[in-house]
Amino acid sequence: MPLPREMRFVDLNSFGGPEVMVIGSRPLPMPQEGQVLVRAEAIGVNRPDIAQRQGSYPPPKDASPILGLELAGEIVAVGTGVSDHAVGDKVCGLANGGAYAEYCLLPAGQILPFPKGYDAVKAAALPETFFTVWANLFQMAGLTEGETVLIHGGTSGIGTTAIQLARAFGAEVYATAGSSEKCEACEKLGVKRAINYRSEDFAEVIKAETGQGVDIILDMIGAAYFERNLASLAKDGCLSIIAFLGGAVAERVNLSPIMVKRLTVTGSTMRPRTAEEKRAIRDDLLSQVWPLLETGAIAPVIHTVFAFEAVVEAHRLIEEGSHIGKVVLTV
Repeated sequence: MPLPREMRFVDLNSFGGPEVMVIGSRPLPMPQEGQVLVRAEAIGVNRPDIAQRQGSYPPPKDASPILGLELAGEIVAVGTGVSDHAVGDKVCGLANGGAYAEYCLLPAGQILPFPKGYDAVKAAALPETFFTVWANLFQMAGLTEGETVLIHGGTSGIGTTAIQLARAFGAEVYATAGSSEKCEACEKLGVKRAINYRSEDFAEVIKAETGQGVDIILDMIGAAYFERNLASLAKDGCLSIIAFLGGAVAERVNLSPIMVKRLTVTGSTMRPRTAEEKRAIRDDLLSQVWPLLETGAIAPVIHTVFAFEAVVEAHRLIEEGSHIGKVVLTV
């Protein structure tokens, strides 16, 4: 089937609330060397999309200015130098930008096949959170079997992914969430103890539960939790920061636990990573995580599926924070 000359995409009239997004039309992009063009069937919605829409998370200079970091669909064109993917392949992938559209360019090193038995909606819910969790929790923080981990935001897309992966690789998991319903959802995913951060101090709970603290903390809050995170880590523990929902500047913080307990504080953001780094994460996911998805040992938690045209409602839902798991658009 011949490709169209134009495609629909989510356009931003300006930075601001969800209502600034409108459906527009623009010329179809064509793959360059090392790229594939994917016709989107489903698109994941993530908090970085919210930040970009608000003007606080600009895309890299070489990335598409269109919103969106993950999608699933069918390859419809292949650039030069791509030999391991072909037109007609069903794939999901991590985009550097541009996923909120009917067609999206993806680097070949950032795409994966649909796990066996998966449709586009389930596949689209995988790339952004699985790339992020694998890179930060496993590659950087070095989570191994028998360790203990605290995951903040346990019912977010990142949180539900991190809980399942940590459990699948033999870790004991604790998590924070903002309601009794969300704490129950965390425990159903295998958390030993879910902590309602609105009514409990997570640092006190972790001390009471573990005695010495946890080995690793995956944190998306930042400044507001920094001192309590240090207090919650065991000796030689690692704090991995992936977002700053509670601020990026921590003032009057006691740093002595870092020295006394030999702590490591690290963090990263996925978008600026090089193509080689993202390919390495992709290769790990394919060999170590995709088999778990295909056996049903783990699975994406999907809260709501919206039509592509309802992207405004999808963003509003995420901003309200009532969701458990992922929000997906269908094209």
